[in-house]
Amino acid sequence: MSERSKFLESITRENAAVVLVDHQVGLLSGVRDIPLGELKHNVVALARAATVLGIPLVVTTTAADSMWGPTAPELVEALPAGHKIIDRSTVNAWHDDRVREAIESTGRQKLIFAGVSLEVCAALSAISATAAGFDAYVAVDASGTFSQAKREAGLLRVQQAGVIVSDYATLMVEALADNALPEAGSFYAALDMPFAVLVGQISAAYQA
Repeated sequence: MSERSKFLESITRENAAVVLVDHQVGLLSGVRDIPLGELKHNVVALARAATVLGIPLVVTTTAADSMWGPTAPELVEALPAGHKIIDRSTVNAWHDDRVREAIESTGRQKLIFAGVSLEVCAALSAISATAAGFDAYVAVDASGTFSQAKREAGLLRVQQAGVIVSDYATLMVEALADNALPEAGSFYAALDMPFAVLVGQISAAYQA
């Protein structure tokens, strides 16, 4: 795939997978670039919306027992029943054979990454995936880090490497593609966009 077509080709439910890296309670406690409640909301909504669309999820932690703690319980609850979380020791998730094989086994070309921290957990794995020939995306509002400077540095680095930066709702809506689909209602409920309730109320008022 050419560099140009990578940026122009749409994300679909058939070509995408979501990779959630290290949304762990210890790391989340240090997040300072985005309100913690907003970050949790966004990554949970990303996982739930992807599940509605049948988009595969790969979820990983680093040293959950010894350093950074377990995955946030809100995210665990949002995952499909029995979903396995891969705990690893490598800083870069892509360098763990089990994580990489789980991603490759999805058969998907477009990989949507989110992680804590953004400039390490999301960025390094997305850059490595790009180097391996995948089309990598980072959902910036489902990722967080420990200062604004680290956020800016991480975003610059992924963009310099050819990773596409977007937000969780846009990536998932692009994959939905058609609001007439029967699962659209459950999809938007899972996506839980903060402004959607107001939009729906205004729409209903005009239709009344």
